[in-house]
Amino acid sequence: MVQALAWCAFAMAGAPALAQNYPEKPVRVIVPFPPGGAADIVARHVTQKLSEALGAQFIVDNRGGAGGAIGTDTVARATPDGQTLLFGSSSAMSINPHIGAKPPYDPLRSFTPVILVGHAPNVLVVHPSVPAKSVKDLIAVAKARPGELNFASNGAGTLSHLTGELFVQRAGIKMLHVPYKGAAPAVIDTVAGNVSILFAAYPSVSGQERAGKLRALAVT
Repeated sequence: MVQALAWCAFAMAGAPALAQNYPEKPVRVIVPFPPGGAADIVARHVTQKLSEALGAQFIVDNRGGAGGAIGTDTVARATPDGQTLLFGSSSAMSINPHIGAKPPYDPLRSFTPVILVGHAPNVLVVHPSVPAKSVKDLIAVAKARPGELNFASNGAGTLSHLTGELFVQRAGIKMLHVPYKGAAPAVIDTVAGNVSILFAAYPSVSGQERAGKLRALAVT
């Protein structure tokens, strides 16, 4: 399981003419998740390099909520002039359209893909209070304490949510799902011990894992 990040621009009319003077004004880059998550971290690095290379402003605008659907729909409704870009994710573009309520945008028709920026593996991390040093240990703890452990995700219908549900199903255990508006708030609550387990893209948890505030058990 990986999390894919892609640049998408709302379908642009007159693209050849646009390319000659692009960008004519500051470009808004919508990240459909709160600050601090993997998508936000990578987007800020890329926009900085774009600003330096093109001599123009590329401004990150975080619009989290609904598993990325709110920010993604914001771009779908924007003026099709290439001045509003989406830093897309697999959650908003591939998963949301197929589960739950149908999103107000069409991932295939509402956007023009520009480039694949990168991908990151999901990491299974636990709060240090969880007495597990391996996935096998975690499953044993969950089976001994059915329903007591919970797992956080970036939001209902996101890749981290589906990864957690798949783990629960395959392991034959019971855990409560606790959805957040993005990776950053989910990480904060896991570090605080308010939730036990988190599946998240590695950039979201790498710093906390290195600091010993979270224990990594597996990489997807």
